[in-house]
Amino acid sequence: MKRTGAELRLQKLGKRYGAVQAVKPLELTIAGGTLTTLLGPSGCGKTTLLRMIAGLEQASEGRIFIGDRDVTLLSAGERNVSMVFQSYALFPHMSVLDNVAYGLISSGLRKRDAHARAETALDTVGLKGFGTRLPSEMSGGQQQRVAVARALVLEPDILLFDEPLSNLDTRLRRTMREEIRALQQRLGLTVVYVTHDQSEALAVSDQIVVMRNAEIAQFGSPHELYARPDNVFVATFMGEANHVQGRIEQIHDEVAEVSIASLRIKLPHRGLPAGPVDLVIRPEAIWIGADGGIPARVARETYMGSHTEYYLETSLGTLFCVSPDRLRRHQAGEAVSVTFDPEGVVAVRS
Repeated sequence: MKRTGAELRLQKLGKRYGAVQAVKPLELTIAGGTLTTLLGPSGCGKTTLLRMIAGLEQASEGRIFIGDRDVTLLSAGERNVSMVFQSYALFPHMSVLDNVAYGLISSGLRKRDAHARAETALDTVGLKGFGTRLPSEMSGGQQQRVAVARALVLEPDILLFDEPLSNLDTRLRRTMREEIRALQQRLGLTVVYVTHDQSEALAVSDQIVVMRNAEIAQFGSPHELYARPDNVFVATFMGEANHVQGRIEQIHDEVAEVSIASLRIKLPHRGLPAGPVDLVIRPEAIWIGADGGIPARVARETYMGSHTEYYLETSLGTLFCVSPDRLRRHQAGEAVSVTFDPEGVVAVRS
């Protein structure tokens, strides 16, 4: 039965270790029943933020609200949140069923009732009939599902994931992220999900919080962050991007006429003034032609099956380009020219 998870509100929440500010005071509201990813490089504060929500770290300042409850000073066990760890943390000597039921039994529920709820949770994650096995008899993907079932059986207001797929191979990661997303949507859970993998964040999220230097760099939907990044860091962190210098020559209403080397294109100016401007160009927005664009030389080409990747030497610097044209492949050393699809060029703050 689908239910809507609780809203999560962080008010001026921060964490300090001595003189080190691990998380600068931040404001964030996560709507109930949505999946929000905390994304960023190592050391940006995303895991510390997750652990504060879980109650595993005490906030140095600010408040945490789950629904209408202020849980800032409550212990992890009093918050009604569940966490799926990177290591899964399954008890190797216990059966899968006992692993899933452990939290319920520890909280005082009768073993028979706990096992009945654990069976339902295993069915929910596609592991019906696996309860008698040991974790060592399960594949990595199956162990990950057991960890999710153990978290779900507690019926948490918030479900937290800390790099849950990092121990899986590439193909299984793709399958499991789709399963987590489908489960979250089917049950209406509120999920906070930590990863450093951009493609994983784009695939599973309703909203993404990009973190940098212990603070929020940008918060928005996957499409907003990819198509309309606020700054160079977000643009280059959310997928591949070429960072070049251009110039805003004229502004008419919301549109700017921008020069990029010898080309002129029209873009939303996004509040930036006339003059020099930072631009990010997505690899798929670079078109390779014979003439009429910026002169370029193919430095390297890599055939990837469904597309070809190119590194092009230009007056703007080296540009990374992705071409879906499998019939016409350009060779290293070949002279070409490039133009840009305005849809994949964004003016940003540095």
